[in-house]
Amino acid sequence: MDTPPDPTEIPFSAVIRSASHAQHTEAETSTFMSDLLGGRLGVSAYARYTEQLWFVYRSLEERSGALADDPVAGPFVRPELARLPELERDLTHLLGAGWQGRARALPATEAYARRIAECAREWPGGYVAHHYTRYLGDLSGGQIIRDRAERTWGFARKGDGVRFYVFEGIGSPTAFKREYRELLDALPLDEVERPRVVEECKRAFALNTAVFQELGEEFPLAAA
Repeated sequence: MDTPPDPTEIPFSAVIRSASHAQHTEAETSTFMSDLLGGRLGVSAYARYTEQLWFVYRSLEERSGALADDPVAGPFVRPELARLPELERDLTHLLGAGWQGRARALPATEAYARRIAECAREWPGGYVAHHYTRYLGDLSGGQIIRDRAERTWGFARKGDGVRFYVFEGIGSPTAFKREYRELLDALPLDEVERPRVVEECKRAFALNTAVFQELGEEFPLAAA
């Protein structure tokens, strides 16, 4: 009779991925994203979505410098991942000069950004959870969004409007993601902290899904 595997021997990156699979799938298959990627919504919906990302990544990146030397979060603070400059360039292209003064966060976006900021201030492990769900998603499914946006709205390949999804400082996304997962596996977390981080990953996906739900209400397909 085979001995069941010791849960402590399962790589932490695999534990996170398995435990949050349902929440991840729910976010990816939201009505809003399905309509957006299916070309059934206009560029204004894409611009509004990109605007919401700006609020989220501002919370992720404004405090990253303070976490650079943290033993838990520090290894994940990588300058090649920074998205704010690219987001701001995209939004200038999409919304015009002075867009910052007109930018408006949805209530769900405010809640999402607020939770990221709380973790950045108070809980490095929670910050890593949000960092993982965002940046690895950008390097994976985010590339599908870029491709669809270029095809649907005519943006130049890897140009203004989709620069958020272009990681100039990462030569091989596959190799980078493998290295990132190795960092997750090496996190100095005890048996109490590991489940907390897993739950925060699930919470991050749920917060993201809530943003999609509100975007879907703002851009119903019938009005696209």
